[in-house]
Amino acid sequence: MELEITAKRLAELGNVTRLSIFRYLVKIGFEGAPVGQIQKEIGIPASTLSHHINRLVSVGLIRQVRDSRTLYCFPQFEVLEEVIKFLMSECCAGGQFNTVILEEHP
Repeated sequence: MELEITAKRLAELGNVTRLSIFRYLVKIGFEGAPVGQIQKEIGIPASTLSHHINRLVSVGLIRQVRDSRTLYCFPQFEVLEEVIKFLMSECCAGGQFNTVILEEHP
């Protein structure tokens, strides 16, 4: 299951627009950003942005919260950390040159 969900998350980030949205939210940090601010930063139409945000929400990479009439997006750093940990979980675990690689790249 972990492989499948990680693959889905990476697939969503494999789109240039979604990756740009997610990177922008990571840059903004824990305070998140209103959708209008993201739209201005990325420079895409609202309907297109909504589609891409929904895809990121569907795999848990971002969370949306409505405050009155403003919709905020927040990066889910725990999920990003899960993806990174999954990718690194078997780093340098196989192969005959593990110790050489690790010694060269501390």
